[in-house]
Amino acid sequence: MVLIADSYMGMFSPEDISYRITRFIAGNVGFPFIDKHEIMATFYLFGKDDGVKGDIEILAATDLARRTIEQLSRDIRMFINNPTKMHHDFVRESYTRRALQISIEVQNDKSFNLYEMNKRIATDPIILSSCFAQHIAYYAQDHFFELFGPLKENQIPTTIKKKLEGRMLLLGFNVKDSKSLPVKNTLIPFINWIIKNS
Repeated sequence: MVLIADSYMGMFSPEDISYRITRFIAGNVGFPFIDKHEIMATFYLFGKDDGVKGDIEILAATDLARRTIEQLSRDIRMFINNPTKMHHDFVRESYTRRALQISIEVQNDKSFNLYEMNKRIATDPIILSSCFAQHIAYYAQDHFFELFGPLKENQIPTTIKKKLEGRMLLLGFNVKDSKSLPVKNTLIPFINWIIKNS
């Protein structure tokens, strides 16, 4: 349970995914708002604050990664088998419902202003997971996941060592395998993104 609380999920490709989700919820763009040819990439960082230490935590993170992959695969199959759940209005309504839940959760938190609330909505793991699964299902794309770690010092640029060393990282992409990506190492696009956004 501690590891779940010390985990973080996000999407790093397309890089402007938060902006697209915000525009979609506002009704400024339709679904799908990611093109078929675009690479979608998601990440799950285990041990975000404290790292993953020892065999028991490594096993727990590996199990959490396995369950995450299984859940996303179930979601993708559910969307494929029920295409009405990928209809523009249905998707917007589910994102809007989640946005309302978030706004209720933070309404008493004085540190949250409108900008921070919109940012939290656009980076919400439930919305991002749905977005990833819905677009893969909509385009009938393949997908794969790769689990790394605990990451070692020699795998990470010094500038982001504090953020990633000792953490475990699950990356997911909307292509068949790593050979289908425009890079040789699946870590490269994530590392480039995290450096850019640090």
